[in-house]
Amino acid sequence: MYPLSRTAPLIVAVWLTSTASPIARAQEATWPPEKTKTSEFTGRKLDTFQHGVRKEWGYTGPQRDTFLVLHPKAAKANAPLYVVLHSAGHDVHSCLACTTKVGNHDIYHAPPDFYALYLDCRANKGDWWWGSEKFKDPEVGPAEKRVIDTVKWVVKEYNLDENRVYLCGNSMGGSGALGIGVRHGDVFAAVKANVPAKVEHVSSRMYFGKAVPADVTLPDPPVVVDYSAPNDTWSKGHETFIAAMNDRKYPLFMYWGPFGHANNHEQILKVNDLINSFDWLGVKKNEAYPVFTNASTNDPLPWPDRLADKKAGQVNAFFRWANASDTADAVETKLFLAKAADLKTAFTVPTEATADVSMRRVQKLRVAPGATAFWTFGTAKGEVKADAQGCVTVPGLKVTTEPITLTVRTVNKDR
Repeated sequence: MYPLSRTAPLIVAVWLTSTASPIARAQEATWPPEKTKTSEFTGRKLDTFQHGVRKEWGYTGPQRDTFLVLHPKAAKANAPLYVVLHSAGHDVHSCLACTTKVGNHDIYHAPPDFYALYLDCRANKGDWWWGSEKFKDPEVGPAEKRVIDTVKWVVKEYNLDENRVYLCGNSMGGSGALGIGVRHGDVFAAVKANVPAKVEHVSSRMYFGKAVPADVTLPDPPVVVDYSAPNDTWSKGHETFIAAMNDRKYPLFMYWGPFGHANNHEQILKVNDLINSFDWLGVKKNEAYPVFTNASTNDPLPWPDRLADKKAGQVNAFFRWANASDTADAVETKLFLAKAADLKTAFTVPTEATADVSMRRVQKLRVAPGATAFWTFGTAKGEVKADAQGCVTVPGLKVTTEPITLTVRTVNKDR
């Protein structure tokens, strides 16, 4: 018989082994999130939440994560939500701390009348927004699923406007904003990425460069704003991303210039003063939008061969629209160019441009794949075939600073 001094370690070891599994299971089951703290930050109420993992996310083990919900300055019903993904050099707390000073990662700064959700990917090793680093196939990874479920939970918990949810990020967070956001047009109205560190994530998730499998349905993506610098090595591959967005008829407002891996808007605006000119926070998920492709006013890309180019440039920067109607019979939207007086830019602002225009996120009009659609644009008119997903593209429209209504319908009114 062993003396007690020798059996005690065995008893402790057995006890630890027997209790580890229930603890892990309890940790995994911590959903919905638990509010652990309520405080004040820059005159706004701040809620801190923690949670475990859901089995559906696909993590290999238990973990704890934290997110922060910043309230608007004044209470507001059905408020919009501003979602922030931090860079590799930050965590959720240091990310929020940046917002105390203008010029410190300006993309992190939530508008005062918005709720803001700050998420974290630093607490657990390897759980990056860079989804394609560990999960290179198009399948959405655990961190991405965690982001989407957290966003949906916050929208419901705080009774927010589900049609005005916006995703943004800097550097690695910019990569995540593109990779997570573009894939989830059913969640986000629009996405803005500040110097995204790589485009492989979004390219993987959206099947860029390959055919989308027949059993995969991709919702119409959010309107995307990307401002990157060719003299930033993290921007490598942007030419393939921009081409893929154009070929897929996806919405992109692209700005560039030699501002490096910068996050200070005042400094970036000295190089490209258009980066904040498009009102991305005015886009709504439940409203149709036009996609402008092959535009005559697009500047030549600096990627991949002219990375030392000092000239600022843009893709689609001057196009604007105003929705008129969206019914079961037709969708109508007014297309126009922003005027020089409204932009106050060093760029030469065009007064006319030619572009192919596709209609996406159409709410009520249904066009069958391959079916004929009829269009009018001012005095011009014609008919086109919808693509395999039912998306209608009208080629070669001349857009000017004066609004002209584009109408797309499935019945020819001239007959």
